[in-house]
Amino acid sequence: MKVLDHLPWYRRPGVTIFLFLAPALFFFALYVLAPIPVSFYYSLFRWDGIGERAFIGFQNWKELAQDPIFWRALKNNVTLVVVSLLFQLPMGIALALLLTSRFRWTKLLKTIYVLPYLMSAVAIGMLWRYIYEPTFGLLNMFLEAIGRFSWIQDWLGDPKVVLYSVINAINWQFTPFYMLLFMAALAGIPDELYEAAKIDGASAWNMFWTITLPLLWPTIINAATLSLVGSLKYFDLIHVLSGGGPNHASELMATYMYKRSFQHFRMGYGSTIAVALFTIGFVLSMVFLRTTRRREYEGGGKG
Repeated sequence: MKVLDHLPWYRRPGVTIFLFLAPALFFFALYVLAPIPVSFYYSLFRWDGIGERAFIGFQNWKELAQDPIFWRALKNNVTLVVVSLLFQLPMGIALALLLTSRFRWTKLLKTIYVLPYLMSAVAIGMLWRYIYEPTFGLLNMFLEAIGRFSWIQDWLGDPKVVLYSVINAINWQFTPFYMLLFMAALAGIPDELYEAAKIDGASAWNMFWTITLPLLWPTIINAATLSLVGSLKYFDLIHVLSGGGPNHASELMATYMYKRSFQHFRMGYGSTIAVALFTIGFVLSMVFLRTTRRREYEGGGKG
């Protein structure tokens, strides 16, 4: 410590560390932190994005609270969150277990399963549009071939099924991401634990519940948080496949914000939706993390 005290301020380790971190911190503050208060500031104005701003206080917030389309979009976002958590994470774990086991076609299947995550949202949208096309789409042609004529419908044109049709494509796109995440976690579990369990006569099912799942739990929590936040702010495939329609049946908060801001040129109201989206996502993710960590600590204490 005495040697460090005699060094000039610009040669001290703390200053060096800060200088290396400064560029990343600058861009993080500029593109992540700064837009939050700026968006709230714009939400207090009536503004078309080009002309002068007119201060209207909390009128945009009052309108948002009474906007049925926003509440429908929020409900659709919640549906997307629930379906994503119930499908993407269990399927990711199942595929990770499959691809970390030893059999002949592992490398080929790894390549095949990861392809959807590598594709762009536009390419995936075009692919699934062809699958869902009502007349010559692959799905309806398959249903016709097996004689299930009552199941044939307009998958992207029926308000009752359009949201789940798009969610199916979203699950197909993002399940490989969680597969890779869980594969990395499985690789960190020592083989000695499984070998000891085999000596004790444990079955594969018992080893999964007593060894694999408890050691995967921190990764599952992180994956669930990513899925929660990502589902709340999701935009891409909804915009490409359905545009939020028909009649706002597949509208999400992000697509509704885009329409209000860049199609209706109501930047103030669009900023209000953006701040609401951020607030809902932040609060839900904090509540989720706090709840899961509390249960983890309680479980650890009991053990």
